[in-house]
Parts: sequence; C-alpha cells; structure tokens
Amino acid sequence: MAPGARVVLRVARIKDAADLAALARASRRLHRPWVYLPETEAAWKRRLETGADGRTVSYVVRLRDTRQIVGVVNLSEIVRGLFKSAYIGFYAHASFTGQGLMKEAVREAVTRALAEHGLHRVEANIQPGNLASRRLVRSLGFRREGFSEKYLKIGGRWRDHERWAVTRETWPHSR
Repeated sequence: MAPGARVVLRVARIKDAADLAALARASRRLHRPWVYLPETEAAWKRRLETGADGRTVSYVVRLRDTRQIVGVVNLSEIVRGLFKSAYIGFYAHASFTGQGLMKEAVREAVTRALAEHGLHRVEANIQPGNLASRRLVRSLGFRREGFSEKYLKIGGRWRDHERWAVTRETWPHSR
C-alpha cells in the first residue's frame, strides 16, 4: 500500500459476497452498459468460487478509515511462463466516483501484479464510450495499443473495445 493511500486492497473472499451484491445493485445505473455485475449474494459466491483457480485475483477496495467498499479491481486470465500477463478490470461503487479512489486502487493492483505476481504486462480492454475508465488508465501511464471490434459480449451484445496496456518497463508507479 502506498504511503498516504486512502484505500486498501484485500483479496475478495466468499464472506464479501453480500457486500458485493449490494454494491452491484446500488451502482447498476453507473455500471451499465460497461459491466453487468451479479446482484445476488449467491451469484457472487459462485463467481468468487470459480475465480479461485489461480488465474484470477479479485481485490475488494475499501476506504482505509471506514472500511466501506469503494469498488473492485480484478486481475483475470493470469498467464505465467513466458507470457507473464493479465487483464485488469475495475468498477467503483456509485457513491465514490470522481474522487480518485479507483485510480489509487488500480495503481496499487497493477503494482502488485508486476511486483508480487511477477507479471510483465497488464492489459485493460475498455469500451470506447467509457470515458472515465479511459481517462483513468491513461493517467496512470497505460498506452492505447489498438481497437478490437465486437471484442466482448456484455449485456447480451458484442461490444467494441480499445486495448490499453502497460509493461514492467513502462510502469511509472513502481515502489
């Protein structure tokens, strides 16, 4: 955790499922059409159990002082070996947007991915209309690498995405 950080990241656990479902319900209007999150505790428990395969790390982001959930940062499709890469996804609780808290969280998650998880590359795929997420990754030093038409099926529709990435050599926030 960076000195002066306002948030803490902790690996998500099954006991977080009720809080994560509440976050999803309270933030539905903010998240859609970018992401469609499970809105029940049971659905979150299934998601967290499935993610326990070592290829996904989900961090619950909480305020350091009050421990309120600010959002979630996921490292997914973690590949080791010669590739040493992962995708990053993130979303905020609607009541905490625009405060720079998720920027802190994503910075910390990428730093952990590169240092603790030994990865070389982290990639974010963001829908072109999601200006807030594009600004966030750009401000952290991610570079836009390309455009993928109909890349992911989200909310029942194939959606275009921009590919943004950072590597260990280009990450300006190393500890």
